[in-house]
Amino acid sequence: MSPGHRTPGALVVHPDPALWFLLPRAHRRGRTTVAWDGDATLGHVVQSLGVPLTEVGALRLDGRPAAPQDRPAPGAALAILPVDRPQEVPGATGFLLDVGLGTLARRLRVLGIDAAYRNDAADAELVREGAARHRILLTQDRGLLMRRALWAGAHVRGDRPDDQLADVLDRFAPRLAPCTRCTACNGELAPVAADEVAGELEAGTRRSYAEFARCRSCGRVYWHGAHGKGLERIVEAARAVVARRHP
Repeated sequence: MSPGHRTPGALVVHPDPALWFLLPRAHRRGRTTVAWDGDATLGHVVQSLGVPLTEVGALRLDGRPAAPQDRPAPGAALAILPVDRPQEVPGATGFLLDVGLGTLARRLRVLGIDAAYRNDAADAELVREGAARHRILLTQDRGLLMRRALWAGAHVRGDRPDDQLADVLDRFAPRLAPCTRCTACNGELAPVAADEVAGELEAGTRRSYAEFARCRSCGRVYWHGAHGKGLERIVEAARAVVARRHP
């Protein structure tokens, strides 16, 4: 037997209840036993259960802190703990959203949160862009979160955009700056005089509103229009979520 060989066996795994939704139904309990091939790292064991390491805050092996690259002994007890909230990601410049989260991207932009998105990006492109620009990749694709080249990522919980937005705000508690970003392209908005944009507006809009902003990137013009009440609802709900993390 070579010095580095380990005897196959089993591990006793204690997944935190906050992570149960990621596990197969057979493992959704406080304690479960999984087969171990003798060579797999803790990180491999965790991901084989369907839990991306982006969702793991800490690992404990027989009660002691452990790292994903560690290899356990047969029969060891592994505790999988979730990421602490709010989560800080040093060096992050903003978010990058998977193709299925377009509505979430627009809502983040309404709140002034840097949220890059396009609906034709392939998985490999998303991983490369996230790493190159130090963006946190938001997705509901667990396979995407398990890619080795991923810089930082998070699994977005919820089927409804309201729930998805609440989850991202609760997890990261980003600074809110409503109505400062273009919902179409994510560019920054700058105030613009009404007479400078008058030719781009319908007569009713020119008569009804006096304050306007223009996107520095795409040139789109914004004003507090008919969607104001709906946007205010999103903003107030967002402030309430973030306030819980930063009382």
